[in-house]
Amino acid sequence: MLALRSNSGGAIAISYNALVRTLCSAGAVAPSQTPLDHQLQLHRVRELCSRGQLQEALSLFYAVNPHFDAPTYAALFHACARLRQLDLGRSLHQYLLAHHRPSFNGTTQLYLRNHLVNMYGKCGHLDFARQVFDNMPHRNIVSWTALISGYGQCGRSDECFSVFADMLDVVRPTEFAFAAVLSSCRYYQGRQVHVLALKTSFDAYVFVANALITMYSRGSSAGECGHDDGDEALKVFGNMECCNLISWNSMIAGFQNRGLWAQAVKFFTQMHSDGIGFDRATLLSTLSALCDVGNDHVVKGFWYCLQLHCLSIRTAFSLEAQVSTALVKAYSTLGGGVRDCYKMFMDSSGLRDIISWTGIIATVAEKIPQAALSFFCQLRRDGWNPDRYTLSSVLKACAGLMTERHASAVHLLIVKAGFEGDIVLANALIHSYARCGALCPSKKVFDELGNRDTVSWNSMLKAYALHGQAGGALELFSKMDVQPDAATFVAILSACSHAGMAEEGVEVFDNMSEKYGVVPGSDHYACMIDMFGRAGRIVEAKNLITRMPMEPDSVVWSALLAACRKHNETELGMWAATKLRELDPDNSLGYVLMSNIFCLDGNFDDAGFLWKKMKGSGVRKNPGLSWVEVGNRVHEFASGGLRHPHREAIYDKLETLVGQLKVLGYVPETSLVLHDVEEEQKAEQLYHHSEKLAVVYALIDADSRYPFRLMIKIMKNIRICADCHNFMKFVSELTEKEIIVRDSNRFHHFNKGACSCNDFW
Repeated sequence: MLALRSNSGGAIAISYNALVRTLCSAGAVAPSQTPLDHQLQLHRVRELCSRGQLQEALSLFYAVNPHFDAPTYAALFHACARLRQLDLGRSLHQYLLAHHRPSFNGTTQLYLRNHLVNMYGKCGHLDFARQVFDNMPHRNIVSWTALISGYGQCGRSDECFSVFADMLDVVRPTEFAFAAVLSSCRYYQGRQVHVLALKTSFDAYVFVANALITMYSRGSSAGECGHDDGDEALKVFGNMECCNLISWNSMIAGFQNRGLWAQAVKFFTQMHSDGIGFDRATLLSTLSALCDVGNDHVVKGFWYCLQLHCLSIRTAFSLEAQVSTALVKAYSTLGGGVRDCYKMFMDSSGLRDIISWTGIIATVAEKIPQAALSFFCQLRRDGWNPDRYTLSSVLKACAGLMTERHASAVHLLIVKAGFEGDIVLANALIHSYARCGALCPSKKVFDELGNRDTVSWNSMLKAYALHGQAGGALELFSKMDVQPDAATFVAILSACSHAGMAEEGVEVFDNMSEKYGVVPGSDHYACMIDMFGRAGRIVEAKNLITRMPMEPDSVVWSALLAACRKHNETELGMWAATKLRELDPDNSLGYVLMSNIFCLDGNFDDAGFLWKKMKGSGVRKNPGLSWVEVGNRVHEFASGGLRHPHREAIYDKLETLVGQLKVLGYVPETSLVLHDVEEEQKAEQLYHHSEKLAVVYALIDADSRYPFRLMIKIMKNIRICADCHNFMKFVSELTEKEIIVRDSNRFHHFNKGACSCNDFW
């Protein structure tokens, strides 16, 4: 006898044989197993599915060889959908048709076919999902919603909207159908769905309102709304009678996607003060928003980041690798130090697998490459083997450093790990070596690459452009055996521009659409204007701007303004500077270049007034910084060099060096001295630019420890000035050393009194 417990709590005694007879009457079972065994095993299958143990569940299911059981099939299909296991789901579908096709009918057919549509849709196999849907003799709201959700999750907005529209002729939508179609539809489609939701009162559902907020925020960030303030999303949020955490998170994420960091922080502050609370998603969106803080608000952004950090510590979210990664990214963007970022991530107790390690390396690779290398070394000490994605991220960090020794070390790891044939890593190596000033290793990797894709060719073309070798770029382009894209022509035109090869550049530009079918974009026009400007063809540059099929952006106006500075075109420069400030009011470039034009024209009063106006507007000029590696240590120099511990020795050596250079014919370029120094003493600032101090320090080290050192590499964050460019040429002649300077635009190779740019930069 078995004792079961009823709902009222009393025990019910039943006969085991009676239970067996009841189960046997429901369908045939294997002779070696009782019906109760079958039911228990199928219950075990469903239990494994709920735990996410799909492989174990399927193994048991196939071993049991059961009779048709719709709930078990449904649980398995649902698990395949949740875990995105398409192959396992297709095999199960084939098993169902092979063994239980006769039972696959009636109400059960609708129930299971809805699960099939959902599974194929969730797994991204929408052709199969649509085929199952079209072959259904009967459909209900679940069938329609499953297909709409599948299209929505795969970003196929037109099909998603079309199915939703077809559904309206058949059944009344639910809040889930509304949310599903809003998840992917475009702005104009979403407006129509919103009108329908208002008519049917479904906009009152929090689920639908949250989807509307996300839709309007997405449309605003994509520029589909016709305005950028996100008024529609804010209206929906303001009209909600009851907002939940997802509502607030949707608004903050919308602000973050549109780069409105101040509004995102304001909303977070409001929800926190109202006692609504926050979760991981709230923190991630708000921290990501802080990465868009401009230079004028770095201090305020850093303070907000500190507050979020404190809150994440109090709530233990900082222990999660995902949150600590977001904190590191925000701190690094706002000027945080290498040690602080490293300690913050290492203090998190969350799961640190190779994916999280790769994520943190990729996060800091561009802003703080030294931190990325520290993380990479730590993951190797912890016993993790880097995969191709990790190595690609760390190569991006190596590209931000001034010497190729780090890239060479990673290259060796790639070979040892057997990834040397990986095209993604090869492309990253080409880029990394080139950015480190090592063009020969970059070309060697390219030449040894068997199957080159467009990225491979573009990377090598950009390397030539970066080093001012337009001839090499054009020759390589002539050998290109894959279809060029827009990036290809940006690299070619940039190379021609930096080398003064205007005629060759015009020919390439004219052939873009006619011969290669690539429509010129804003970047290509910017290259052409820069090219004309450098060559002194200012009128052609101006005319080209007026013929552009799109509105000129800040890059275009910057190129024209730089040309006006080079050739002292005051009136045209004023026009370009005004346009630049309208498009990018926080950018100091318009003020600085226009001030240079005034100085060259001898109009120092207007130049000084412009600097005062810039300060009054709260716009700051990025300070000039230079870095040089001495004794396996990177030394940073700012103008004046007051923070360096060896500044006295540097000043003494600099004074001696300037005297020697003057004997060779060096004459300081003082025409832009007002711009260069602001209120500081003119002579001191002119002789103490950061790149001059860096090269002097490297020479001191060479004299004392490495007298036969023939090359000095310097990295600078802004464009090298005319005086420093002239200074480096004389230093290379005096010391008989090659000096390589990487500024914000390109590489300059100084050797024997000449520069690789031929003074055309």
